[in-house]
Amino acid sequence: MKFNYMFSAVMVGLLTACGSGITEVKSPDGEIRFRIDNTSAGLTYSVSDNGTVVVSPSQMGFVLQGGEMLDRFDIRSMSASSHDETWETVWGESRFVRDNYNQLTVEMSQHGGDLLVNLEVRVFDDGFGYRYVFPDQQRDSLVIMQELTQFTLPADAEAWAMPADDPYLEGYFTKTPVSELDTVRTPLTIELPGKYLSIHEAALTDFPKMNLMKTAGNTLQSQLVPWSNGVAAYVTTPFATPWRFMIIGDEPGDLVTSGLMLNLNEPCAIADPSFCKPMKYIGVWWEMHLFRTYWYQCDRHGANTANVRRYIDFAAEHGIPGVLVEGWNKGWEGDWPRNDHFSFTDPYDDYDIEELSRYAADKGVQLIMHHETAAYTTNYENQLDSAYQYMNDHGIHNVKTGYVNRLMDGIEDHSGQYGVRHYRKVIETAARYTSNIDNHEPVMPTGLQRTYPNLMTQEGVRGQEHSAWDTDGGNPPYHTVVMPFTRGLAGPMDFTFGTFNFDNPNSPHARVQTTLAKELALYVIIYSPMQMASDLPENYEAHLDAFQFIKDVPVDWDVTVVPAAVIGDYVAIARKDRNSDDWYLGVATDEEARQLEISLDFLDGDSEYTARIYADAPDADWKTNPTAYAITSQTVTSEDILPVRLAAGGGTAVRFIKK
Repeated sequence: MKFNYMFSAVMVGLLTACGSGITEVKSPDGEIRFRIDNTSAGLTYSVSDNGTVVVSPSQMGFVLQGGEMLDRFDIRSMSASSHDETWETVWGESRFVRDNYNQLTVEMSQHGGDLLVNLEVRVFDDGFGYRYVFPDQQRDSLVIMQELTQFTLPADAEAWAMPADDPYLEGYFTKTPVSELDTVRTPLTIELPGKYLSIHEAALTDFPKMNLMKTAGNTLQSQLVPWSNGVAAYVTTPFATPWRFMIIGDEPGDLVTSGLMLNLNEPCAIADPSFCKPMKYIGVWWEMHLFRTYWYQCDRHGANTANVRRYIDFAAEHGIPGVLVEGWNKGWEGDWPRNDHFSFTDPYDDYDIEELSRYAADKGVQLIMHHETAAYTTNYENQLDSAYQYMNDHGIHNVKTGYVNRLMDGIEDHSGQYGVRHYRKVIETAARYTSNIDNHEPVMPTGLQRTYPNLMTQEGVRGQEHSAWDTDGGNPPYHTVVMPFTRGLAGPMDFTFGTFNFDNPNSPHARVQTTLAKELALYVIIYSPMQMASDLPENYEAHLDAFQFIKDVPVDWDVTVVPAAVIGDYVAIARKDRNSDDWYLGVATDEEARQLEISLDFLDGDSEYTARIYADAPDADWKTNPTAYAITSQTVTSEDILPVRLAAGGGTAVRFIKK
């Protein structure tokens, strides 16, 4: 189903000339106004929402090689257009996304120079995006040293920010005044009085990642991740930068349900994306993080044929479609992050891939390959075609990629232009071989899954593995009620939750800091179309009544709503199954026990549902009694208010079955 209405004109109410050098474009509903001011001092923009300033005048432009400035412009022409289309996702948090905006294109020339550059602005009802476009011109190559783009807030505000110094994007988002920030990653979530903002970028395909550096006052300036030689980006015209965008909402949930980032990416480039199928999986993974088995071949090698058969049997018995196998291939010996010789077609001697491929297929289970590169990208790229053909030869069409090393090939940053180009090459290669990617240690996602839906999910988050061994004790309870409003805004997260056993004698200083019921709730709260049940089969077999929720909960959704949330305190997210009339609800809290009342007005009116509730038991507590849970059922309608009691560090998961 698709509706598309588009026309071009300089329209009353869309584009307003406010005087010499000043232009304004409005959102379709007229509430958000994006103003451009071009003066002899340079080009700036500012934004208001319903009369309230959300971005004060902020600089735009670039610094090129040799100190050449691209910050003062002569406007050659302006044009406006409007777009309103509803498109269907291949998979996602919502089946349909409305793409409705007013656009302004400003064609400019470098003041006193020969460069041409256009500014494209799109204003939606829930935010705005803009990018720089270098058209085909006589100067066909540029070397960009710095981007001058700024986001200046009208006053100090609280921000949920992650420092930019972690190459794996696995830091905590903590609440800090904007005035006290250093250099941070995006998405950056900001709380203004009565407004919630998120700053990020979209369609990052051949450009460095944009971090934000706090400069004077409340100004955040783009800081592009450079090449090792200090250059930010090499550009060949014609060229378009990624979109810089801001979501503007009245409630935290408005950030979660926005389709703005996806709308700023190109439509699906895969002719037949039917192979891009969401799935749940288990795998030979958590046992190695618990130090029970190891990645390399030894007497405690995890990826041995008999052990993998055990996981396949469990998956087949319980209807779990996939089994991930890490440590199957040669190259894990010694200090493996220093190994530049991983093979992606040569299994260890005790891993019979031929027999296991047949066994899994006979059981209706898909094996998931693992390609740990140790960030030696040249070694990986030299094997790309042979590696993906090897997967196809064994009926394998899903792969988890990894880049555990601070620098790619020991030289370049993951988030620089080199890394962005490498990830794009892998995604495109995988698509040619009808293979789906779960990318770990990625560049921060920017919505590329719309264009390449075989990019199913990514890490780039401080996930559950840290709770197995991290010396800080593991992820604190508040972490998962922050993620939906920060990292989650960038796209699907392979967080790998699902813990049912909270004891780890091999690493007594760390543990999963939740209750079992909250682990269930996270399957609704934290979105990924590839979702792992990460614990060991025997731990699920000890709680099959609770495991039923993991078996039932979908990974592909029709509608997503956020009934209640305070970032960092608690969150409730409800989603409707794309393939049935069922709804699912996940509610979670931080370290504090809470009693919430959740309106069920998201359910269909004039219908009754059986609510199957997986809740913390009265004596549950993430520290002292995490496995205490209670399962109950009751009849509900859209007019009901559901009382939810959350233990400290706890949660509640609900399946609503339409009668």
